[in-house]
Amino acid sequence: MRWKEWAGWSEREEWAALIGWMKWAAWIGDGKGGAWSGWTGWRGWTAFPGSTAAVCLLLFLLLFASFHYGGSLVWDRVMRKRRLAVRRMRERKEADWNLRHARMYGKLYAHAADMLAAVGWRMAPDSFFSGCLILGGIGCFGGMGVFRSFPSACLLALMLASIPYIALRMKLVSLQTATRLEFLPAVELFYHCYLITGCRHVRTALQKTVDERRLPGEVQAVFAQLCRNLSVSEDHDESMRRFSLAFGHVWADYFASILKVALSEGNNVSENLKELIGDMRKAQLANQQERHRLLEIRLANFTPVLFLAMFLGINFRLNPEASYRSYMIDPAGRSMLLNALALLFGSLLMGLYLSRRKL
Repeated sequence: MRWKEWAGWSEREEWAALIGWMKWAAWIGDGKGGAWSGWTGWRGWTAFPGSTAAVCLLLFLLLFASFHYGGSLVWDRVMRKRRLAVRRMRERKEADWNLRHARMYGKLYAHAADMLAAVGWRMAPDSFFSGCLILGGIGCFGGMGVFRSFPSACLLALMLASIPYIALRMKLVSLQTATRLEFLPAVELFYHCYLITGCRHVRTALQKTVDERRLPGEVQAVFAQLCRNLSVSEDHDESMRRFSLAFGHVWADYFASILKVALSEGNNVSENLKELIGDMRKAQLANQQERHRLLEIRLANFTPVLFLAMFLGINFRLNPEASYRSYMIDPAGRSMLLNALALLFGSLLMGLYLSRRKL
């Protein structure tokens, strides 16, 4: 507690009181104290004349003021150092926690942010992970209420928590499949715009490519996002990584590497683009075959779901009461349905993994 806070006075009141005491002391020293200067009933004043008492009072007031304000300054300095120490300790703890958090969740956070930006979802990674946790909690409580088994509740929670990521991955695979055959015309258009602009400014060539509006919808959106990111952000690596992820094949990685060199070093990359276009034309037939394989994989993913729905529909159509007792009321029937859903979930994950390998 500061001295003036302990006394309960403000600075203005302190100065007013000090000036008043000094005036009173001077009044006594001049012999104008009246009853105070000539009063002998009080022993303190009989021993000293008026001027001596005034000097002593002035000295006392000066000493009191010096000790008062000196103590206030020292106390303020001590409290300031203590607040700074507490703030530095808090900042150091927050920095250590952020460093551990970044080491633990940095890659996962960056991966989710890249995927969300690649598919064009306007959602923060924090909201995405929060949705996963909410669905996982719903699955856990729902599994305990319906199946009354801890392993079943954990299995249902795991499946529900993975639904947002699976939907995001499926959206990304659909985007990569749709843009696979349209990447070569997009690179050719960019190459022509790059030659027209004088082979100097990659951002200008990208902007001209986007302004031409001769690309398909998905490819146009990806190139527009790349142009926007390069204009706003100075992190070229992040922009190129998201661009490559949106297309999802090796030709996009080569194209992103060429653009990165042109942006960082300012070199003329027209020959590199020409070689890339030639190699892509030679491998165009292989790209078509890979696209057909991806479509086959996606069809194979949804085939077990159709068979399960057909099986349950036939059973409920022929004998609704027995089917309801067997699949809904009987705990063994509910566990069988949960295991079937888990197998379908696993087959879907396997299909996504194979699609990623093919791409």
